[in-house]
Amino acid sequence: MKKNILLIFSLILTTALFAGGYKVGDKADNFKLKGVDGKKVSLKDYSDEKGVIVIFTCNHCPYAKLYEDRIIALNNEYAPKGFPVVAINPNDPEVQPEDSFDLMKVRAEEKGFTFPYLFDAKQEVYPAFGATRTPHVYLLKNKGGDFYVKYIGAIDDNARDASKVEEEFVATAIDALMAGERVATTETKAVGCSIKTK
Repeated sequence: MKKNILLIFSLILTTALFAGGYKVGDKADNFKLKGVDGKKVSLKDYSDEKGVIVIFTCNHCPYAKLYEDRIIALNNEYAPKGFPVVAINPNDPEVQPEDSFDLMKVRAEEKGFTFPYLFDAKQEVYPAFGATRTPHVYLLKNKGGDFYVKYIGAIDDNARDASKVEEEFVATAIDALMAGERVATTETKAVGCSIKTK
């Protein structure tokens, strides 16, 4: 009986340790992934920036496509202010062939991405963050070369129609950080396609 209780407790503890990924306030570990230009990009590459907008996204998902122009706009507005976008495709192309590295290059070229589009080929980065959807945003703030999570969730409150957005969650959070204020809404529900894995 004791062995069973210990085993159950051990399983619960293990699940708790590995489930969920980062929470608001956590320090994000460095990662290094290949981008569509063939160059490796790491979080540490952004140590001179105020922060980074990490967005897990992909080629095929209708929600990811709906947000592409808004992601470009976010980068165009906030990269010059010290908060660039870093996009990461977390999907396994054997499960979803449209999300292959070669097709990532095509998509980035077609849309004119102004930010790195990286491939989580070993599917190690998205579980560390706790991403479950595409798109799924993690706003990081740089503090002494370490990056801390300040917001997790959706880009805004209307995936289907950009013209009807009432709350721009990411933009509002960045504006607060730049003003030295507390981020009022630190977490929202990411709306999109599930991440594809075997």
